[in-house]
Amino acid sequence: MLLDLFLCFVQVGLFSIGGGYAAMPMIQAKAVEHYHWLTMGEFTDLMTIAEMTPGPITVNSATFVGIRMAGIPGALVATMGCILPSLIIVSLLSWLYEKYRSMDAMQAVLACLRPAVVALIIGPVLTLSRGMHWTMLVVIAASALAIWWLDWSPIWILAAAAALGIAWELTMAKKVKGKR
Repeated sequence: MLLDLFLCFVQVGLFSIGGGYAAMPMIQAKAVEHYHWLTMGEFTDLMTIAEMTPGPITVNSATFVGIRMAGIPGALVATMGCILPSLIIVSLLSWLYEKYRSMDAMQAVLACLRPAVVALIIGPVLTLSRGMHWTMLVVIAASALAIWWLDWSPIWILAAAAALGIAWELTMAKKVKGKR
């Protein structure tokens, strides 16, 4: 059982690219359809529990299936199987980066990736900003400028933005309550 759990979640960790929700169909195929460890109702419960608990949904799912099938040893084996592929890949990439980071080719690759990363971040920001009030956009812009050009700590920026957001919501709530 422990070997099956480990191999099942090694496959999930290795081949589910795209985040936790992308892994759920593979977990369903393995745990419900292939191994028959869970019923479809139990799998639905697993998704609910994995979403509610802190941490990555895939790791939470592996832990839940492992504990359900083999107790604490099963949870440990399934969780380790789930995270081991990422651990190996990231360690390998880190080693390669450390070894070759001064090479011109590596710097050229990283220079090409930077604009793509910026675009990947800006895309969702633009999508989310469609429904925002203009003052929130000003806070976002001011926060970015304070971090990049003034070298302020992002932690203080987050705290200030949270305080502004709370003040904004309280102000809006008073206005709505006053109109009633």
